[in-house]
Amino acid sequence: MWINRPFFKYAMGILLILLIIFLFGKIDYFVWPFKKMIATIFFPILVSGLIYYLIRPFVTFFAKYVSKNMSILIVYLLFIGAGYLFFYFTSTPITQQVQQLSHQFPNKVEKISDASLNIVKNNSFGNSSLRMLEEKASSLSNSFFNHVDQNITNILSTLTSIAMILAIVPFIVFYFLRDDEKLKPALLKNLPVEHVEEGNLILVDIDKTLSAYIIGQCIIALADGILLYIGFCMIGLNNSLVLAIFAMCMTVVPFFGPVIGMVPAVLVALLQSPFMVLKVVLVVIVAQQIDGSLVTPKVMGKKLDLHPLTVIFILLISGAIYGFIGIIIAIPLYSVVKVTLQNVIRFYKLRKSENVQSK
Repeated sequence: MWINRPFFKYAMGILLILLIIFLFGKIDYFVWPFKKMIATIFFPILVSGLIYYLIRPFVTFFAKYVSKNMSILIVYLLFIGAGYLFFYFTSTPITQQVQQLSHQFPNKVEKISDASLNIVKNNSFGNSSLRMLEEKASSLSNSFFNHVDQNITNILSTLTSIAMILAIVPFIVFYFLRDDEKLKPALLKNLPVEHVEEGNLILVDIDKTLSAYIIGQCIIALADGILLYIGFCMIGLNNSLVLAIFAMCMTVVPFFGPVIGMVPAVLVALLQSPFMVLKVVLVVIVAQQIDGSLVTPKVMGKKLDLHPLTVIFILLISGAIYGFIGIIIAIPLYSVVKVTLQNVIRFYKLRKSENVQSK
Protein backbone atom coordinates (compact mmCIF):
# COMPACT_ATOMS: atom_id res chain seq x y z
CA MET A 1 0.00 0.00 0.00
CA TRP A 2 0.97 3.66 -0.40
CA ILE A 3 1.24 3.99 3.40
CA ASN A 4 4.21 1.62 3.36
CA ARG A 5 6.12 3.64 0.79
CA PRO A 6 9.45 5.11 2.05
CA PHE A 7 8.45 8.70 1.14
CA PHE A 8 5.36 8.54 3.37
CA LYS A 9 7.36 7.10 6.28
CA TYR A 10 10.04 9.79 6.03
CA ALA A 11 7.44 12.56 5.66
CA MET A 12 5.55 11.37 8.74
CA GLY A 13 8.80 11.12 10.69
CA ILE A 14 9.76 14.70 9.79
CA LEU A 15 6.26 15.97 10.71
CA LEU A 16 6.44 14.23 14.09
CA ILE A 17 9.86 15.73 14.83
CA LEU A 18 8.61 19.23 13.91
CA LEU A 19 5.50 18.72 16.06
CA ILE A 20 7.62 17.67 19.05
CA ILE A 21 9.91 20.69 18.60
CA PHE A 22 6.87 22.99 18.33
CA LEU A 23 5.27 21.57 21.50
CA PHE A 24 8.54 21.81 23.44
CA GLY A 25 8.82 25.42 22.28
CA LYS A 26 5.52 26.15 24.04
CA ILE A 27 6.98 24.96 27.34
CA ASP A 28 9.34 27.84 28.14
CA TYR A 29 10.43 26.60 31.55
CA PHE A 30 11.43 23.27 29.98
CA VAL A 31 13.24 24.67 26.93
CA TRP A 32 14.98 27.62 28.64
CA PRO A 33 17.71 25.57 30.42
CA PHE A 34 18.59 23.83 27.15
CA LYS A 35 18.75 27.17 25.30
CA LYS A 36 20.97 28.58 28.02
CA MET A 37 23.24 25.54 27.97
CA ILE A 38 23.55 25.60 24.16
CA ALA A 39 24.31 29.35 24.16
CA THR A 40 26.88 28.91 26.93
CA ILE A 41 28.69 26.10 25.11
CA PHE A 42 28.20 27.32 21.54
CA PHE A 43 30.18 30.58 21.62
CA PRO A 44 33.36 29.21 23.26
CA ILE A 45 33.34 26.27 20.85
CA LEU A 46 32.74 28.58 17.87
CA VAL A 47 35.66 30.87 18.79
CA SER A 48 37.85 27.89 19.66
CA GLY A 49 37.07 26.23 16.32
CA LEU A 50 38.08 29.35 14.41
CA ILE A 51 41.36 29.64 16.32
CA TYR A 52 41.98 25.89 15.96
CA TYR A 53 41.89 26.04 12.17
CA LEU A 54 44.05 29.17 12.11
CA ILE A 55 46.91 27.79 14.18
CA ARG A 56 46.69 24.09 13.28
CA PRO A 57 49.07 24.41 10.28
CA PHE A 58 51.75 25.90 12.58
CA VAL A 59 51.24 23.14 15.16
CA THR A 60 51.48 20.50 12.43
CA PHE A 61 54.74 22.03 11.22
CA PHE A 62 56.41 22.11 14.65
CA ALA A 63 55.07 18.65 15.52
CA LYS A 64 57.48 17.22 12.93
CA TYR A 65 60.41 18.17 15.18
CA VAL A 66 59.02 18.15 18.75
CA SER A 67 56.16 16.54 20.64
CA LYS A 68 52.56 17.60 20.04
CA ASN A 69 52.22 19.33 23.41
CA MET A 70 55.50 21.18 22.95
CA SER A 71 54.54 22.31 19.44
CA ILE A 72 51.24 23.70 20.79
CA LEU A 73 53.12 25.56 23.51
CA ILE A 74 55.57 27.00 20.96
CA VAL A 75 52.72 28.22 18.74
CA TYR A 76 50.95 29.76 21.75
CA LEU A 77 54.13 31.63 22.69
CA LEU A 78 54.66 32.79 19.10
CA PHE A 79 51.12 34.13 18.81
CA ILE A 80 51.29 35.80 22.22
CA GLY A 81 54.60 37.41 21.20
CA ALA A 82 53.17 38.54 17.85
CA GLY A 83 50.12 40.00 19.61
CA TYR A 84 52.32 41.80 22.12
CA LEU A 85 54.50 43.29 19.37
CA PHE A 86 51.43 44.36 17.39
CA PHE A 87 49.88 46.17 20.35
CA TYR A 88 53.25 47.58 21.42
CA PHE A 89 53.77 49.30 18.08
CA THR A 90 50.13 50.14 17.25
CA SER A 91 48.46 50.84 20.60
CA THR A 92 49.71 54.45 20.75
CA PRO A 93 48.65 55.47 17.19
CA ILE A 94 45.36 53.57 17.55
CA THR A 95 44.59 55.33 20.85
CA GLN A 96 45.48 58.72 19.38
CA GLN A 97 43.34 58.15 16.30
CA VAL A 98 40.36 56.93 18.34
CA GLN A 99 40.63 60.01 20.59
CA GLN A 100 40.86 62.21 17.51
CA LEU A 101 37.73 60.63 16.07
CA SER A 102 35.87 60.99 19.38
CA HIS A 103 36.66 64.74 19.34
CA GLN A 104 36.08 65.34 15.63
CA PHE A 105 32.62 63.84 15.32
CA PRO A 106 30.95 65.68 18.25
CA ASN A 107 32.43 69.00 17.08
CA LYS A 108 31.26 68.38 13.53
CA VAL A 109 27.81 67.32 14.71
CA GLU A 110 27.58 70.42 16.90
CA LYS A 111 28.47 72.65 13.93
CA ILE A 112 25.87 70.92 11.77
CA SER A 113 23.30 71.26 14.54
CA ASP A 114 24.02 75.00 14.92
CA ALA A 115 23.73 75.48 11.18
CA SER A 116 20.45 73.56 11.13
CA LEU A 117 19.06 75.68 14.00
CA ASN A 118 19.98 78.84 12.16
CA ILE A 119 18.21 77.60 9.04
CA VAL A 120 15.11 76.74 11.07
CA LYS A 121 15.12 80.12 12.82
CA ASN A 122 15.44 82.01 9.55
CA ASN A 123 12.80 79.92 7.86
CA SER A 124 9.05 79.99 8.12
CA PHE A 125 8.83 77.16 10.64
CA GLY A 126 8.75 79.69 13.48
CA ASN A 127 9.54 79.33 17.14
CA SER A 128 6.91 76.66 17.71
CA SER A 129 8.62 74.29 15.27
CA LEU A 130 11.97 74.99 16.91
CA ARG A 131 10.56 74.21 20.35
CA MET A 132 9.01 71.00 19.03
CA LEU A 133 12.37 69.91 17.64
CA GLU A 134 14.12 70.71 20.91
CA GLU A 135 11.50 68.81 22.93
CA LYS A 136 11.77 65.84 20.58
CA ALA A 137 15.57 65.77 20.87
CA SER A 138 15.33 66.09 24.67
CA SER A 139 12.83 63.23 24.93
CA LEU A 140 14.97 60.99 22.69
CA SER A 141 18.10 61.65 24.74
CA ASN A 142 16.24 61.02 28.01
CA SER A 143 14.78 57.75 26.72
CA PHE A 144 18.23 56.65 25.53
CA PHE A 145 19.86 57.26 28.93
CA ASN A 146 16.93 55.62 30.73
CA HIS A 147 17.30 52.58 28.49
CA VAL A 148 21.02 52.40 29.22
CA ASP A 149 20.38 52.78 32.96
CA GLN A 150 17.78 50.02 32.98
CA ASN A 151 20.00 47.62 31.04
CA ILE A 152 23.26 48.28 32.87
CA THR A 153 22.98 44.87 34.55
CA ASN A 154 22.64 43.13 31.18
CA ILE A 155 25.63 45.08 29.82
CA LEU A 156 27.79 44.05 32.80
CA SER A 157 26.60 40.45 32.44
CA THR A 158 27.53 40.46 28.74
CA LEU A 159 31.00 41.85 29.48
CA THR A 160 31.50 39.19 32.17
CA SER A 161 30.46 36.45 29.73
CA ILE A 162 32.91 37.73 27.12
CA ALA A 163 35.71 37.77 29.72
CA MET A 164 34.89 34.18 30.72
CA ILE A 165 34.88 33.05 27.08
CA LEU A 166 38.28 34.67 26.49
CA ALA A 167 39.64 32.91 29.57
CA ILE A 168 38.26 29.49 28.62
CA VAL A 169 39.00 29.50 24.87
CA PRO A 170 42.81 28.89 25.11
CA PHE A 171 42.21 25.69 27.10
CA ILE A 172 39.55 24.44 24.66
CA VAL A 173 41.84 25.17 21.71
CA PHE A 174 44.69 23.30 23.43
CA TYR A 175 42.60 20.12 23.78
CA PHE A 176 41.23 20.51 20.23
CA LEU A 177 44.80 20.60 18.93
CA ARG A 178 46.09 17.83 21.16
CA ASP A 179 43.24 15.36 20.61
CA ASP A 180 42.13 16.21 17.05
CA GLU A 181 43.45 12.89 15.74
CA LYS A 182 41.12 11.02 18.12
CA LEU A 183 37.97 12.77 16.90
CA LYS A 184 37.64 11.01 13.56
CA PRO A 185 37.96 7.44 14.93
CA ALA A 186 35.45 8.32 17.68
CA LEU A 187 32.92 9.46 15.09
CA LEU A 188 33.51 6.54 12.73
CA LYS A 189 33.38 3.73 15.30
CA ASN A 190 29.56 3.85 15.42
CA LEU A 191 29.18 3.40 11.66
CA PRO A 192 28.70 -0.01 10.03
CA VAL A 193 31.93 -1.48 8.68
CA GLU A 194 30.83 -1.14 5.05
CA HIS A 195 30.27 2.64 5.51
CA VAL A 196 33.45 3.52 7.42
CA GLU A 197 35.40 4.46 4.29
CA GLU A 198 32.57 6.66 3.05
CA GLY A 199 32.24 8.35 6.44
CA ASN A 200 35.98 8.96 6.53
CA LEU A 201 35.90 10.67 3.13
CA ILE A 202 32.98 12.87 4.23
CA LEU A 203 34.84 13.95 7.38
CA VAL A 204 37.99 14.68 5.36
CA ASP A 205 36.01 16.82 2.91
CA ILE A 206 34.29 18.72 5.74
CA ASP A 207 37.63 19.36 7.41
CA LYS A 208 39.17 20.63 4.16
CA THR A 209 36.17 22.87 3.48
CA LEU A 210 36.24 24.50 6.93
CA SER A 211 40.01 24.90 6.84
CA ALA A 212 39.97 26.44 3.35
CA TYR A 213 37.22 28.88 4.24
CA ILE A 214 38.48 30.05 7.64
CA ILE A 215 42.15 30.37 6.70
CA GLY A 216 41.27 31.83 3.31
CA GLN A 217 38.94 34.49 4.73
CA CYS A 218 41.52 35.55 7.33
CA ILE A 219 44.28 35.86 4.69
CA ILE A 220 41.96 37.85 2.41
CA ALA A 221 40.94 40.12 5.31
CA LEU A 222 44.60 40.72 6.22
CA ALA A 223 45.49 41.50 2.58
CA ASP A 224 42.54 43.90 2.29
CA GLY A 225 43.55 45.65 5.52
CA ILE A 226 47.12 46.17 4.30
CA LEU A 227 46.00 47.40 0.87
CA LEU A 228 43.47 49.82 2.36
CA TYR A 229 45.97 51.15 4.91
CA ILE A 230 48.51 51.84 2.15
CA GLY A 231 45.82 53.47 0.01
CA PHE A 232 44.43 55.61 2.86
CA CYS A 233 47.94 56.81 3.73
CA MET A 234 48.64 57.68 0.07
CA ILE A 235 45.53 59.87 -0.24
CA GLY A 236 46.14 61.51 3.15
CA LEU A 237 43.02 60.23 4.95
CA ASN A 238 43.00 60.93 8.67
CA ASN A 239 42.93 58.00 11.14
CA SER A 240 44.03 55.58 8.39
CA LEU A 241 45.16 52.81 10.76
CA VAL A 242 41.91 52.56 12.74
CA LEU A 243 39.80 52.71 9.58
CA ALA A 244 41.89 50.02 7.85
CA ILE A 245 41.69 47.72 10.90
CA PHE A 246 37.91 48.14 11.05
CA ALA A 247 37.58 47.41 7.32
CA MET A 248 39.84 44.36 7.73
CA CYS A 249 37.63 42.96 10.50
CA MET A 250 34.48 43.53 8.43
CA THR A 251 35.98 41.76 5.41
CA VAL A 252 35.50 38.49 7.29
CA VAL A 253 31.78 38.89 6.51
CA PRO A 254 31.33 37.66 2.92
CA PHE A 255 29.97 39.98 0.24
CA PHE A 256 28.60 42.72 2.55
CA GLY A 257 31.75 43.07 4.66
CA PRO A 258 33.74 45.39 2.35
CA VAL A 259 30.71 47.69 2.01
CA ILE A 260 30.22 47.89 5.78
CA GLY A 261 33.94 48.47 6.30
CA MET A 262 33.91 51.39 3.87
CA VAL A 263 31.23 53.38 5.76
CA PRO A 264 33.46 54.80 8.58
CA ALA A 265 36.13 55.76 6.04
CA VAL A 266 33.54 57.69 4.00
CA LEU A 267 32.27 59.47 7.13
CA VAL A 268 35.79 60.48 8.14
CA ALA A 269 36.48 61.61 4.56
CA LEU A 270 33.40 63.85 4.73
CA LEU A 271 34.97 65.64 7.69
CA GLN A 272 37.95 66.53 5.50
CA SER A 273 36.41 67.36 2.11
CA PRO A 274 33.90 66.01 -0.41
CA PHE A 275 36.76 65.29 -2.81
CA MET A 276 38.32 63.01 -0.16
CA VAL A 277 35.18 60.83 -0.31
CA LEU A 278 35.83 60.21 -3.99
CA LYS A 279 39.44 59.28 -3.20
CA VAL A 280 38.32 56.82 -0.51
CA VAL A 281 35.83 55.16 -2.87
CA LEU A 282 38.54 54.83 -5.54
CA VAL A 283 40.97 53.29 -3.02
CA VAL A 284 38.35 50.75 -1.92
CA ILE A 285 37.53 49.86 -5.53
CA VAL A 286 41.21 49.40 -6.42
CA ALA A 287 41.79 47.28 -3.29
CA GLN A 288 38.79 45.08 -4.10
CA GLN A 289 39.95 44.66 -7.69
CA ILE A 290 43.43 43.59 -6.56
CA ASP A 291 41.85 41.24 -4.02
CA GLY A 292 39.39 39.78 -6.51
CA SER A 293 41.91 39.22 -9.29
CA LEU A 294 45.06 38.25 -7.36
CA VAL A 295 44.50 37.37 -3.69
CA THR A 296 41.17 35.51 -3.60
CA PRO A 297 41.84 33.17 -6.58
CA LYS A 298 45.22 32.19 -5.12
CA VAL A 299 43.94 31.67 -1.58
CA MET A 300 40.41 30.31 -2.04
CA GLY A 301 40.37 29.14 -5.64
CA LYS A 302 37.06 27.41 -6.34
CA LYS A 303 37.03 25.27 -3.23
CA LEU A 304 33.64 26.50 -2.03
CA ASP A 305 32.12 27.13 -5.48
CA LEU A 306 29.29 29.39 -4.24
CA HIS A 307 27.28 31.61 -6.55
CA PRO A 308 27.04 35.27 -5.38
CA LEU A 309 23.23 35.11 -5.31
CA THR A 310 23.42 32.04 -3.09
CA VAL A 311 25.74 33.91 -0.72
CA ILE A 312 23.36 36.91 -0.59
CA PHE A 313 20.31 34.79 0.21
CA ILE A 314 22.18 32.76 2.83
CA LEU A 315 23.45 35.92 4.56
CA LEU A 316 20.02 37.57 4.53
CA ILE A 317 18.30 34.51 6.02
CA SER A 318 21.01 33.81 8.62
CA GLY A 319 21.15 37.48 9.63
CA ALA A 320 17.39 37.60 10.13
CA ILE A 321 17.45 34.41 12.22
CA TYR A 322 20.57 34.84 14.35
CA GLY A 323 21.98 38.32 13.75
CA PHE A 324 25.67 39.01 13.23
CA ILE A 325 26.79 35.62 14.57
CA GLY A 326 24.51 33.96 12.03
CA ILE A 327 26.13 35.96 9.23
CA ILE A 328 29.60 34.85 10.37
CA ILE A 329 28.84 31.13 10.54
CA ALA A 330 26.31 30.89 7.68
CA ILE A 331 28.70 30.33 4.76
CA PRO A 332 30.96 27.71 6.40
CA LEU A 333 27.88 25.91 7.78
CA TYR A 334 26.23 25.91 4.36
CA SER A 335 29.46 24.67 2.78
CA VAL A 336 29.68 21.80 5.28
CA VAL A 337 26.07 20.77 4.64
CA LYS A 338 26.61 21.04 0.88
CA VAL A 339 29.78 18.92 0.97
CA THR A 340 28.10 16.31 3.18
CA LEU A 341 25.04 16.00 0.95
CA GLN A 342 27.18 15.82 -2.20
CA ASN A 343 29.22 12.98 -0.73
CA VAL A 344 26.17 11.12 0.55
CA ILE A 345 24.45 11.37 -2.85
CA ARG A 346 27.66 10.29 -4.62
CA PHE A 347 28.11 7.26 -2.36
CA TYR A 348 24.44 6.37 -2.71
CA LYS A 349 24.73 6.38 -6.52
CA LEU A 350 27.90 4.28 -6.36
CA ARG A 351 26.22 1.75 -4.07
CA LYS A 352 23.20 1.63 -6.34
CA SER A 353 25.31 1.07 -9.46
CA GLU A 354 27.32 -1.66 -7.68
CA ASN A 355 24.11 -3.44 -6.65
CA VAL A 356 22.77 -3.26 -10.21
CA GLN A 357 26.03 -4.66 -11.62
CA SER A 358 26.11 -7.48 -9.07
CA LYS A 359 22.65 -8.57 -10.16
